[in-house]
Amino acid sequence: MSLLGGLLVFLLFVQGGQSMLHSLSRKEDEKRLLVNALGRKWEYTFTTLVTFGGAFFASFPLFYSTSFGGAYWAWMILLFCFVLQAVSYEFQSKPGNIFGVRTYRMFLFINGLLGTFLLGVMVASFFTGSEFTVGKGNIAGLGTAGPVISQWQNPLHGLELLGNLRNLTLGFAVFFLARTLASLFFVNRLSHEVLEKRSRKFVLFNGLPFVVLFLIFLIWTLLAEGYAVDPATNVVSLEKMKYLHNFVEMPLVMALFLLGVAAVLYGIIHTVFSGSFKKGIWFSGAGTIVTVTMLLLVAGYNNTAFYPSSFDLQSSLTLQNSSSSEFTLSAMAVVSLFVPVVAAYIFYAWRALERRKLSLEDLNSDGHTY
Repeated sequence: MSLLGGLLVFLLFVQGGQSMLHSLSRKEDEKRLLVNALGRKWEYTFTTLVTFGGAFFASFPLFYSTSFGGAYWAWMILLFCFVLQAVSYEFQSKPGNIFGVRTYRMFLFINGLLGTFLLGVMVASFFTGSEFTVGKGNIAGLGTAGPVISQWQNPLHGLELLGNLRNLTLGFAVFFLARTLASLFFVNRLSHEVLEKRSRKFVLFNGLPFVVLFLIFLIWTLLAEGYAVDPATNVVSLEKMKYLHNFVEMPLVMALFLLGVAAVLYGIIHTVFSGSFKKGIWFSGAGTIVTVTMLLLVAGYNNTAFYPSSFDLQSSLTLQNSSSSEFTLSAMAVVSLFVPVVAAYIFYAWRALERRKLSLEDLNSDGHTY
């Protein structure tokens, strides 16, 4: 699950690029080039998001029912943004569409803005907590709520997460990270001198706020109280600097996290200061996957509640109390063995689409353009 999360955050560069369609480009042909460069990748992000949700449902059904059923409005807005994206790519260039290209491009911008920001806010709640209660006795009708295991305790149903400053910090950090990765992608992918030069500037403009916001969230989280689980009694309690302790007590995770951060920074800095360097997306992209994966491991491993309840500590979800049955987990373990096959397919398909840099001439000669 952590690895899927890391892959998803990396692939959000598609959303980041969509949020820059109007600021990075000046002419119609430039916008068209950007849309088609991103359009050849949007399905990767969409598929990974669906796989992430499906795997969570199979492996941790209590998390799925608690979060998706409780933080309803936050998830629905997020998912609706991705629906807008799919519709926009498929219909914006269809002849006779009644909305026009500008409307669909505005939909892409909305997906790029809200899709990245809300996902960052939801991930931040893994560290800050959410307002819900869990009563497993309710399934037998023993509780006052009837056969309802989880209950959200805030009438805003997920929108209240926007009132937490730490959540907002990570939300904006993911937004600027997606835009930074998109700028690096354009530098690597496009055969257009003007857009490449402009993209290098956007690497700096977006990379700087990303680094600042991410450091604020990271330091704040490492110094804040975390949700610790007693392995003997399964009692959840607040522990000062819990997530910092997790890094220290899992040195391999900490080492990989630092290497991931270093790779992200290398890709950004080298692209900004070297006019001939065009491979920053591979360094920053790989670094993003590793960094996010390790961050999510810290949120759930080492006796930590991965989906904590700030309303009732003992309702917090852990790997032990929210997982599926042994049979389902065994099946998921077998399915996970196919991950290298899926990764090999993605690599093959990516290479097939990236044999040469994309130019305006390619769009005019290609039978399928967005």
